[in-house]
Formats: sequence, structure tokens, C-alpha cells
Amino acid sequence: MRNDHVTLRSTAVFDLLAPQTPAVPVQVELRYDTRDPYAVVAAFRTGRAGWVEWVFARDLLADGLIAHAGVGDVTIRPAVDDPEVVVIELSSPSGHAVFEASAQELADFLDRTYDVVVPGNENLWVNVDDALTRLLPHDLS
Repeated sequence: MRNDHVTLRSTAVFDLLAPQTPAVPVQVELRYDTRDPYAVVAAFRTGRAGWVEWVFARDLLADGLIAHAGVGDVTIRPAVDDPEVVVIELSSPSGHAVFEASAQELADFLDRTYDVVVPGNENLWVNVDDALTRLLPHDLS
């Protein structure tokens, strides 16, 4: 396990798509934290003070830049008509949202994460003792 914790942040604007209406720009903060090296966080600005966070696999984001990836709550794929755009779909019991984002901005963010944690070396950053402490009840009696 590595002890030198790093958090990367990048801001972007995604376009929220809705039928028969113009796209709505949404501020997004992308985060990568070496304490959870398999995941990325996309935090979506929802109003003056609100943010909604989605956590998904870093590999899902990487795979979605080149082909349709994901099943279920998060899917990512290149846009059919524009290779410079990626489509991100998020589904939950409270709703469904479709965004378009710059493929280059997402690729640049991923490259920065790879500079910190090389793909395939994520396990070197996982603190198993800490993870077990969070998962198991503290009083085992």
C-alpha cells in the first residue's frame, strides 16, 4: 500500500440533453483520489449550492471513450455522429440524464490519473485494513 495520497481535480462543462429542448450546460468536477484508485467521481452542479456525485470505475470511463461501455446505472460511449464527443447516461430510481462531453477533456483527465496510478497498479494503493474496518462492525462480540 502506498502512503502518498493524491487527489486530482478537473472542471468541465457537460451538455445535459433533453428531447425537443436546447442542451443545457452543466458544471462538472471530475475527481480521482488514490485512496479509491479504481474509481472516478463526477460531481454535477445542480443549483446554487447543490452537487450530485456519481462514482464509477476509471476503466469504464476509459472504455467508453472508444466503444459503448457499461450496463446499468452508468453507460459511456462515443457519440455516433461526432468522434470528439462522448455520451454519458446516468440512471437512478429518481431519474435519468444524458450528457455530452468533450472526449479530449475526458482523455486528458484520464491521462493525468494514469500519471499518478498506472493502470494495473491500483492494488498497490488499496489499504485493505482500512477498507475492512469500514465494512465490518466495530464490535464483533
